[in-house]
Amino acid sequence: MTQILRATCINGNLVLTEKLSPAMEGKRLKVIVQEATEAEQAEDFTADQKFAAFIDHAKQYSAKLPANCKFNRDELYER
Repeated sequence: MTQILRATCINGNLVLTEKLSPAMEGKRLKVIVQEATEAEQAEDFTADQKFAAFIDHAKQYSAKLPANCKFNRDELYER
């Protein structure tokens, strides 16, 4: 059985973010430690922090549209 879990290293001990399956009880396990990428570490942000980061990112790529701009889906699909 293979299971991928996230953990935090605190004082040299791994603290898992979720419990192991009861089927693993008493079994010897092989552990491979890999440092989380920045994106994976960002998953630990709160929903408000993620939303704020998204808005900041979106502002960088947004464009000002003229006030009389109207989206015409039919025209788009004709192309």
